[in-house]
Amino acid sequence: MIYGVDVFTFHDVLEICKKPNKAKLNKAAKEQILKSQRNVQKIVESDRCVYGINTGFGPLCDTKISADETAQLQYNLIISHAVGVGKPIEKELSKIMMIAKVHALSKGFSGVSLEVIERMILMLEKDIIPVVPEQGSVGASGDLAPLAHLVLPLLGLGQVWEGDKVSNTMEVLEKHNLEALVLGPKEGLGLINGTQFILAHAIKGLEKFEYLLDLADVTAAMSIEAYRGSASPFKKELHEIRPFAGSKKVAARMLKFLKGSENMQAHEDCERVQDPYSMRCVPQVHGASRNSFEHLKGMAETELNSVTDNPIVLSAEESISGGNFHGQLMALPLDYATLAAAELGNISDRRSYLLLEGKYGLPRLLTESSGLNSGFMIPQYTSAALVTENKTLCFPASADSIPTSLGQEDHVSMGSISGRKFNQVLGNLVNILSVELMFAAQGLEFRRPAKCSKLIEENYTILRSKVAKLEDDRLIGQDMLAIAELINERKFVVN
Repeated sequence: MIYGVDVFTFHDVLEICKKPNKAKLNKAAKEQILKSQRNVQKIVESDRCVYGINTGFGPLCDTKISADETAQLQYNLIISHAVGVGKPIEKELSKIMMIAKVHALSKGFSGVSLEVIERMILMLEKDIIPVVPEQGSVGASGDLAPLAHLVLPLLGLGQVWEGDKVSNTMEVLEKHNLEALVLGPKEGLGLINGTQFILAHAIKGLEKFEYLLDLADVTAAMSIEAYRGSASPFKKELHEIRPFAGSKKVAARMLKFLKGSENMQAHEDCERVQDPYSMRCVPQVHGASRNSFEHLKGMAETELNSVTDNPIVLSAEESISGGNFHGQLMALPLDYATLAAAELGNISDRRSYLLLEGKYGLPRLLTESSGLNSGFMIPQYTSAALVTENKTLCFPASADSIPTSLGQEDHVSMGSISGRKFNQVLGNLVNILSVELMFAAQGLEFRRPAKCSKLIEENYTILRSKVAKLEDDRLIGQDMLAIAELINERKFVVN
């Protein structure tokens, strides 16, 4: 993969995270970068006043800076904007930010030098990853504070991850015989303008969301097996006359997952007319969330392959001060995806509740000795709490805007908050699905000797390798954590 030349997918970025040598600069990419750098130098040598190159920033855009003060201007820009607070984001998120930033800068419209870009690539290869606080970005002019922290180590400042521990940047640079860099004209601005913090959260969230969408379908199928629900709501004919892509895909998956099930055969002659919505409407609800995933994926990959700093240098004669750094284009789909992920948890909790009611041959609370034992009563409390927490996280951050920079930046996206909330909801969804999986597996115990479909039996075996059938009350919380670990490690078969 070639930085600045190839079109990256979000999967490409995740692959580069694991193997930084997978991406490089080729001759064409280097020429793009050098050409942009030369254009900036020509502007500096001219008498023209160009924002961000020989002027101050934000509300100070009308203050001209002399050529002798250029390096100090860039240095001051970085250190003054590194004001993030809160816990550090995950190391992987910082790596994604770096990869996305290198890719954008390498397109040759930012004026950042080849030396700086090559240093960032070297840091990725040597696993010298900047420590970035999670709070402080309003999502325009991009992610100023997080990106300032991301590039502090180029100046020998700030902290970096050294393996799993945090170290002082200069100590680590000295170990690798590296010196701090001095930034040239516009480089500081090119480095900290952009949406890479928002984008990194979108990419990381997409990775989680993709698997959890698949797992939610499998989990629903296991619950339907345990409930001895009907497979008829998943028939192709029903979804061809309301042909949303997401619901068609989910319906086909549900039919596949339930094919050959003896539990489905047992349902054929029962007196039930229809199942509750949380069973019957899986294609419509899960499908809507899949549509949201596809929307976010398309938007994130457009952003990934875009130039999002400011100003954009087109030539030595023309630079444009615009708004490509504005995060609204990502904030809205992230808020949409947050709601979509929360809904997967919402409907999962309803299926869990149905399995506890003691209907259609299942014992109340999924235990044969309730009274003395609480059975699975209380895990549903946890599920309900997480579902409600997710609902509170669904308020769209993009609906808010607070003016900054003395009113120069009078509408901001808050997309960084959208990205963080999205990943919080996904984290809660893991635990909600772990509860449903635990209940569904217990429900299947009361359907034996009937066999499930092949895929459901396979996942039942995976779950039982960590969590035994519940006979009498025990530390069920440990079981929930074990199932959540199986989810996070992607042990369940979802296709």
